[in-house]
Amino acid sequence: MNLPLPPVLVVDDEKNMRRSLQLMLNDEGYAVRAAESAEEALALIAHEEFFMVITDARLGGISGYELLGKIHSQWPELPALMITAYATPKLAVEAIKAGAIDYLAKPFEPEELFHAVARCAERYRLLRENAALRSRAGDVFSLEQIVGESSKMRDLRQLIRTVAATDARVLVLGESGTGKELVAGAIHSLSPRRNENYTRINCAAIPEQLLESELFGHERGAFTGAIKQKNGRVEEADGGTIFLDEIADMGKPLQAKLLRFLEDGSFTRVGGTDELRVNVRLIAATNRDITQAIATGDFREDLFHRLNVVQFNLPPLRERGDDVLMLSAHFLKSFRAKMNKNINGFTASAQQRLLAQRWPGNVRELRNVIERALILETSHEIQPASLPNFAGEAHLQKGHGLAPAPDESLDTALERLEKEIIQNTLEQNNFSLTRTAERLKMTRHALRYRMQKLNMKIAGENGEMAATGHND
Repeated sequence: MNLPLPPVLVVDDEKNMRRSLQLMLNDEGYAVRAAESAEEALALIAHEEFFMVITDARLGGISGYELLGKIHSQWPELPALMITAYATPKLAVEAIKAGAIDYLAKPFEPEELFHAVARCAERYRLLRENAALRSRAGDVFSLEQIVGESSKMRDLRQLIRTVAATDARVLVLGESGTGKELVAGAIHSLSPRRNENYTRINCAAIPEQLLESELFGHERGAFTGAIKQKNGRVEEADGGTIFLDEIADMGKPLQAKLLRFLEDGSFTRVGGTDELRVNVRLIAATNRDITQAIATGDFREDLFHRLNVVQFNLPPLRERGDDVLMLSAHFLKSFRAKMNKNINGFTASAQQRLLAQRWPGNVRELRNVIERALILETSHEIQPASLPNFAGEAHLQKGHGLAPAPDESLDTALERLEKEIIQNTLEQNNFSLTRTAERLKMTRHALRYRMQKLNMKIAGENGEMAATGHND
């Protein structure tokens, strides 16, 4: 990670000294901002970022020593270097007490200055890298990252809090993109094991012949290429949690070994004879229909019962109502900061379009859609034109769109189809309720009633959808 550095702030009331320091540091590749007084420097620090301050001891107005004290008090993480022509041991002690990290006496060798600046630059990079790593870890392991206020999501978060405090095994079921990994990470982060290792394996991403070695390790010479002993991931997770994603893709022979491991935490490395034992909590997940996999003989029923102490069933995004808009706003905020774009929300017609989709890829698909929309959008709100052509997706699904999904009742399937018909007609008529009602051979009042009953968003003045083109 090579993070860019903000400027150095040089504070000196002598113009020639400021210029000299600026040129020296510029030649070394550092950006420099200059101030001729402590008052000016404090104003700059309050509004801009610097990785260090270099100040003269004697300044007009507030002295360099007072400036150091104010910096140390208000911005304790900002290092400062003092330069003075009146060097005495007593003054050096005063500078350090005031908060200086170093003290240079005039005249000084350029190398002395460069060495002090390089140390501050390295310190800045290390602090930012550590902050970035902690932030990324928080994205995975934070319960707050499970966004949504639908009843199913509130119940889900409460179940996570309840189960996390125990050592119970957990089986997380749900379609691809519903957030199974977030749930597993949140359970670990709230558990008594949170300060121990959290190890993840995607069983579908590792070839079957290598998965056993990855999970349980191998001895030297166990197979071609095994040039030394390797600890397995269960050993890495000892004392902590191991998350096995896509568990239903694990082959039957390895399922038998995992079943034995779940009995008492014992296992043998590939090619080894010594029985080893660890203490780990296991969380497993799959997007497959686990009961169907058992019925077809692809998954052991006894292993299912071992794993299924507590079962989480994650709802697909299409069943979460207005969570779609809450998640969209969440992703908008995240990507807006990264892209430095001033986009404040979604038009009413864009919201309607988001709410009307079935989201076969669930939250992961929505995240990608919002990222794409921010890249394309040039106004201050996301417009429907910046969203994908969902009509194309609907066309691809027409072959099976009339049949209820495995988790749908007839009433739910009919409601979904009615929503799709109204949404498609709205889009064809520029989100005009009047023209849409005419096209569907119904009154405008009846259309509004149907949309309210289906929880479809109605916005805009006089009941018209806020469209990008002209209205009636």
